[in-house]
Amino acid sequence: MNTLKEAITNNVRRFGMIIALVGIALLFQILTGGALLTPLNITNIIMQNSYIIILAIGMMIVIITGEIDLSVGSVAAFVGAVAGVLLVTLDLPVYMGIILCLLLGAAIGAWQGFWVAYMNIPAFVVTLAGMLLFRGLTLVVLGGRTIAPFPGEFRTMSSAFLPDISAGELKLLTLLIGGAASLIYVIYELQQRRAANYYNFNTTPFALFVSKILIIILVINAFTFVLSQYQGLPVVSLILIALVLGYTFVMNKTVLGRHIYAVGGNANAAKLSGVRTKKMKFLAFVNMGFLAALAGLVFASRLNAATPQAGQLFELDAIAAAVIGGASFTGGVGTIFGAIIGALVMGVLNNGMSLMGIGTDWQQAIKGLVLLGAVAFDVLSKNK
Repeated sequence: MNTLKEAITNNVRRFGMIIALVGIALLFQILTGGALLTPLNITNIIMQNSYIIILAIGMMIVIITGEIDLSVGSVAAFVGAVAGVLLVTLDLPVYMGIILCLLLGAAIGAWQGFWVAYMNIPAFVVTLAGMLLFRGLTLVVLGGRTIAPFPGEFRTMSSAFLPDISAGELKLLTLLIGGAASLIYVIYELQQRRAANYYNFNTTPFALFVSKILIIILVINAFTFVLSQYQGLPVVSLILIALVLGYTFVMNKTVLGRHIYAVGGNANAAKLSGVRTKKMKFLAFVNMGFLAALAGLVFASRLNAATPQAGQLFELDAIAAAVIGGASFTGGVGTIFGAIIGALVMGVLNNGMSLMGIGTDWQQAIKGLVLLGAVAFDVLSKNK
C-alpha cells in the first residue's frame, strides 16, 4: 500500500487541476457577487460549453498519440453548415441529417488521419491545411449567408431539459439521478479497490480512499441539487455523460485504449511490441472528426443557425482544455476526466469574465496566460 504522502504526490497533477477549478469558481463567485454559482448560470455554463467538452475529449486522445489537430473548429463549422442545408433547405428528417453529418465528420477525420498516419506528413501541416480547407468550404456551402431556423426537434439537442417531476422548487428526477450516480460510483470504487487488493497492487491509504469518495459524492449531489432548483438536467448533459463514461471505459479498460497510450508513450517500442501504430493514429483522427461533427451539431443547435463565423477559435479552446487537463504534447499522458476538468476551467473562465463585463480582448489574453501556465506546470513537473 502506498503511503499517504506518496499517494498525494502521485496524484498531484489531477488533484491540482481540480483544486484550481474549485479556486477559480470560488474567486469568480466572489467577484461576481454570487452570480456565478446560481442554478441558472451553472446550467448556462454546461449548455454553453458542451461543444468544448466534446472537442476536448477528442483532442485529448489525439494529443495522447503525440499528434495535434488544428482543424476541429473549421470542421465543426463545416458540418454545421451542411446540417443547415440538409435540415433547413432540403428538409430532411432530423435523425437522418444528424447521422449523415456524423458520418461526414468521421470521413473528414479519416481523410486527415490517412495523410498523418500512412503518408507520414506532420499533423500540424495536415490539420492546418484542413483548417483553411474546411473554413473555405463552410463559406461555399453557406454562400456567405446564415441558414436558420432549425427544426424544433434538432434544437432539443442543446436547449431542452429532461422531463421531470416538480416538488416545490426542486426537480425530483434530477435529485434521484444524482443519488443513483453516487451509488454506482461507490460500488465501482469498491470493486476496483477489491480487485487491486486481490492482485496485490498498490492502493491508496484507506483514509484518502474514503475522503476521495466522500468528496466526489458531495460534488455530484451538490451539482444535481443546484440543477434541480432550475429546470433539471439538460438533454445535452446526457450526451456528455455518455461520452465521458464511454471514452473512459475505452481508454482505461480496453486493448485499443492501452495501444493508444503506448503509441504516444514510445511509438517505436509499441511497434516492436506488435501495436499497429499507424492504425492507432488513424483511428484517433477518425474519432476526432466524429466528435468535431458532433460539436458542430450541438453548437448549431444551440445557436439555432448555421453561420459562416461558427467554430472560430474552437481548436484553441479544445487544445487548452486538454493541456490544462493534464495532456502532454510529448504524448502518452492524459485522461478523459482531465479533459473534462480542463474544459470546465475554460468554461468557468469565459463565463466568469463575461459576468464581470471583461472585454473579449482581455479574455483572450487571460486565457493565453492560463494556457502558458498549464504547459509550464507540465514541464516543471516532468523536470522534477
